[in-house]
Amino acid sequence: MKAALVHGKGDIRIEEYPTPSAGEGEIIVRTKVSGICATDIKTLLGQGLPKDLPTILGHEVVGEIAECGKTVSGYHVGDRVAVYPIAVCGKCHFCKKGRHNLCENEFGLAHGIEGGFAEYVRLPKEIVNIGGVVKLPDDLSYEKAVLTEPLSCVYASLKTCKVEAGSHVLILGAGPMGLMHLKMAKWAGAKVISVDLLDERLETARKMGADYCLNPGKTDHKAEIRKITDGKGAETVIASLGIPSVIEEHLTLTRKGGTFNIFGGPPAGQMISVDPRWLHYCEINLTGTFAASPVQFRECLDIIIRNEIEVEDIISDRFSLDDFLKAVERARNQKMIRGIVVF
Repeated sequence: MKAALVHGKGDIRIEEYPTPSAGEGEIIVRTKVSGICATDIKTLLGQGLPKDLPTILGHEVVGEIAECGKTVSGYHVGDRVAVYPIAVCGKCHFCKKGRHNLCENEFGLAHGIEGGFAEYVRLPKEIVNIGGVVKLPDDLSYEKAVLTEPLSCVYASLKTCKVEAGSHVLILGAGPMGLMHLKMAKWAGAKVISVDLLDERLETARKMGADYCLNPGKTDHKAEIRKITDGKGAETVIASLGIPSVIEEHLTLTRKGGTFNIFGGPPAGQMISVDPRWLHYCEINLTGTFAASPVQFRECLDIIIRNEIEVEDIISDRFSLDDFLKAVERARNQKMIRGIVVF
């Protein structure tokens, strides 16, 4: 099969790679669409490269079942499916509490096993057994379905932050995930303040329903946010980027009793300073969210199926696997909102 193999920092090659076969309890999916996540780009550029190289990245996968291994039941060759990418044990402390994204024994696509930037992807029994292979209705496009995984991550964040209708949600960053946070917060009935240094991204946020769009390079956005929130701050602040200095700078824009959520993954080893008196006396919930559970993944797929949130307008660029290097370059230069690889 053809695949995009990572050999090292900035070293990505489109090559032939052995086509996987299904072991007991496993499923092989013929990839139809694979989403390009910011995490993929950071990894490709050298941040958190896997130890075992070469490897195949890509954890947002939808496609058609090409093979079912022995003992697999309820699935058939030709089934259209979306894939929850985390393989979990189902037995540890967190799995028993339904927090599978924190599984103590987890691995998954592009994280221990080959991912979805390839013509075929092998799904281990741990993904199959947890209900991570979800059938798609015939009238749902693969392009919409592939956004289930990133939307579920945003959905998990919304649940953690306990976003309520009428509350203010301040979103730092209007990149692809920031825009998904915007859509999810509006779905929950919140008022959204989007902040970004790029006017074109803010214009996209405005078109997608942001109530306020602020550029820190052109306005005193902190003063504006305090004005918008009657001096109280936002009930929820989401850092949809991984820049510690930006996170630290905006902590105190959280309202008393509110939640500051670190959603974007910062580089390893970088720290932020927090005033413990502010944290204590204002009863601030400082938290992070990572990925989502299989239940949340399926709930988000249902949201997409019911057209409760429009997701397809997030997709700005479509690439073939042969054009994958072009996709990386456009993402690195912030020239696209969300790119997908179409097979």
